[in-house]
Amino acid sequence: MFNYEFMRIAFFVGIMLAVIIPLIGNTVVFKGLSMTGDALSHTALAGVAIGLIVGVNPLITAIIASVVSAFLIELIRKKFYKYSEIAIAIVLSLGIGLAGVLSSFAPSANLNSYLFGSIISISSLEVCITVGLFAVVIITTILFYKELMYISYNEKGAQLAGVPVDFVNFIFTLLTALTVATASRTIGALIVSSLMVVPVATALQVSKSYKGTIIKSVIFSLLSVSLGLTVSFYEGLKPGGTIVLISIAFLMLAMLIKAIIKQSEKHHKHEHLNV
Repeated sequence: MFNYEFMRIAFFVGIMLAVIIPLIGNTVVFKGLSMTGDALSHTALAGVAIGLIVGVNPLITAIIASVVSAFLIELIRKKFYKYSEIAIAIVLSLGIGLAGVLSSFAPSANLNSYLFGSIISISSLEVCITVGLFAVVIITTILFYKELMYISYNEKGAQLAGVPVDFVNFIFTLLTALTVATASRTIGALIVSSLMVVPVATALQVSKSYKGTIIKSVIFSLLSVSLGLTVSFYEGLKPGGTIVLISIAFLMLAMLIKAIIKQSEKHHKHEHLNV
């Protein structure tokens, strides 16, 4: 498998995305905005269509569309603070509408590669963008770890505690948009949101702290991507879909194990009371 250069590149890019996507996903999930990735990926797809139509690198137009949409979500979210999901629904609808209309004018073959990803055929530019994004997300997560944690749990409380909420939200929103747009090209626009949420959901089944959830979500994401790429190579399957199905399998397994442990503890407690 690693005798092929495209698989070495796929693993290199896949591992970087497997680390940074759940890092972004943790904050998204804890803020109650789990569908953000879905909304941004659809607007990124509309950006791809624009790039294909006007003859510009689709990744560039996808990034622009995703960034604009991310800040639009933040703007609408502030208008409907108690109903944050409305902002996501509005932008998701906008993205689906634009992507649907523009897809009629874009080459279908190229657009399909963005729907389900094409991690085995990414360009040198896309590799460089992923490397740069990987470094920025890692550094930002380390520098703003406490701020992101406070904002994730209680944005109003964080503001009262002196956390620069608007600035941190600006940085986080920008990184979310860049991550979704980049991952849409490699993993797939219809799949990236799943990888942003499912590993975090799996980690929540086996973790009791914010830090533990972050670490374990990255581990589950790395396992999903590595196994997904391996299985897809040997079985001739689509890498993006295979990765997500494996991540779902990890979630189901974690839920099953947690249920068994709870049942066992309940049984032991019942026996203790009888004694």
